[in-house]
Amino acid sequence: MKNSKYILLGIAAIVCAVVLARAYTYKYRSQDTIVVTGLGETEFTSDLIVWSGTLTAEAQNVAAGYAEIEQSKQKVQKYLADKGVAADAVVFAFVNVDKQYTPVYNASGNWAGQRFAGYQLRQRFTVESSDVEKVETISREISSLIAQGVSIEAYAPDYYYTKLDDVKMGLIEKASADARLRAEKIAVNAGAKIGSVSSARMGVFQITGANSNEEFSAGGSFNTANRNKKARITMRIEYRIR
Repeated sequence: MKNSKYILLGIAAIVCAVVLARAYTYKYRSQDTIVVTGLGETEFTSDLIVWSGTLTAEAQNVAAGYAEIEQSKQKVQKYLADKGVAADAVVFAFVNVDKQYTPVYNASGNWAGQRFAGYQLRQRFTVESSDVEKVETISREISSLIAQGVSIEAYAPDYYYTKLDDVKMGLIEKASADARLRAEKIAVNAGAKIGSVSSARMGVFQITGANSNEEFSAGGSFNTANRNKKARITMRIEYRIR
């Protein structure tokens, strides 16, 4: 009986050893990979510009305000046409009309209500063109319209690139090649070779201004303020080694 007990304990010890050995082997094999992050970067110049402004007018009645907005609109259209901008590249939005009021105070300085002061009218226009240089220059020379009596609020242009899909695919290829090169160097130093890809994950697509210290965003940056841009993407790839 005593011998049987020892035999059972011996068998249990052997089983435990086998289980532990298999677990260790599985753990070793599961870690038999290399994980690297490759980087792809490129710089490019925008090929599309969007510039906009808002015409404003203030008048005691709506009709007079509309007449002033229309005069300003015609001057803007002529200005852009003289600069070589095609008519179909310019879009005018509808006219917004808002009533304006001024506060009224009594003799004691307390607020006593408000008085109607007239109407304010606003009309936004947008210029979209592939001639980036031309529209960029026009946006800087807007003071000539102001000299003609046009009440205008001009905004900084936005710059875009119409072939971003091509840029993105090229960066994925660059980042993947960079990741493979890193993995091969690590494997060589470890006396091994890389095998097939176990998994791959793409990082966020970042577009920032070229030669700027603009920060990356966790959700991806999409710079429109700079004409010259830099695109960046990362690829996290896990390789099996052999």
